Amino acid sequence: MSYTLDEVSFLRAHATAIDAAAADLEGTKKAHLRDVAKLQAHFGDYGRAVAELIQARSSGKLPGQWLMDHDSAQQATPPAVAAYRAQFLQERNVDVVHDLTCSIGTEGQAYRPGTYVGSDLDVSRVAMAQHNIEHPVFRADALTTTTTAQVCIADPARRQGGTRITRLDQLLPPPADLLATHGEMAIKCAPGIDHSEWEGLACVVSLDGGVKETCLYTPGLGTGKRAVVLSTTPDGIHTDVIDDDVAEHELPEAGPISRFLIDPDGAIVRAGLVRHYAAREGLHQLDPRIAYLTGDRLPHGTSGFEFIEMVPMKKLKAAMAAHDVGSLEILVRGQDVNPDQLRKKLKLKGSTAKTLVVTRIGTKGVAVLCGPRVVSTEGNYAP
Repeated sequence: MSYTLDEVSFLRAHATAIDAAAADLEGTKKAHLRDVAKLQAHFGDYGRAVAELIQARSSGKLPGQWLMDHDSAQQATPPAVAAYRAQFLQERNVDVVHDLTCSIGTEGQAYRPGTYVGSDLDVSRVAMAQHNIEHPVFRADALTTTTTAQVCIADPARRQGGTRITRLDQLLPPPADLLATHGEMAIKCAPGIDHSEWEGLACVVSLDGGVKETCLYTPGLGTGKRAVVLSTTPDGIHTDVIDDDVAEHELPEAGPISRFLIDPDGAIVRAGLVRHYAAREGLHQLDPRIAYLTGDRLPHGTSGFEFIEMVPMKKLKAAMAAHDVGSLEILVRGQDVNPDQLRKKLKLKGSTAKTLVVTRIGTKGVAVLCGPRVVSTEGNYAP
């Protein structure tokens, strides 16, 4: 639930008292009602807002001193993703961006003073953004022209009536309306948006194995498809970029399984660049319509499974006994199989851990028995 302007003003004015109160809470799910009652007793009518602020901050996604409510914290662009976009635009000599749907200012963290302007239609979020970031932030409709920034960023609503939007023309506001109002744009969308008709660059970004967004850049900023795989390492954020810059005739064909089976990062799959990634890493698909890859090595920073044998679906129980399997990770792609039900059916009684990948090659369902997940020795991190 969003705050009123009065509640935002109270939260800004009582930051020290709120921090002290937060430190005095039990902080467990079981004690939630007691904690809320304690805050209401201490802060009166503002107790609800204080409770929501403390709860929103507990996610750890944003700086601890920021103002945020539950929804804005959940919807916030991860700082590493915003930082990549800022770098992308800087490389294209963009000096100033205007974030048309800035919310509480999460995108603005990535920009130097004088290079970012934010606006939003929600007055309470504008007030929170003005507290959170040291950039100009004001109230405005995303479909109005209020600055002369070189590039505008927008994050249209991704749900309508509780249902996730999957088509570009259903976003609120629609990209066509945004493009009719502004020049070059970066439009943030849900990872699963259908971007097949987009004429500019469709950039799918993941962070530590989770796909976070698809960002659509207008043709003046780029064209084609791109996957960006961000991984947190001891030295900071590692960035791996896969572009569609390999000719079709140079892309690998599907072939037999090799030493390792690899499930490529979700950004690569969502961007439609599985074969491009395979070409770069010396891998190939088992089936041209299934995203699993195979090869004689695990690429830097990835994990995978060492192949043991192909098992007919009807002989799975015998194979589990033969390999003394007692613990089984089951992955399914391209088949209608419930992993939990299959595991119960197999009645595992062994002492070793294995992985079973249920997929298909051509029209035939197959089960690929592998060892447990292993991390590449070519790098010191894995997504």
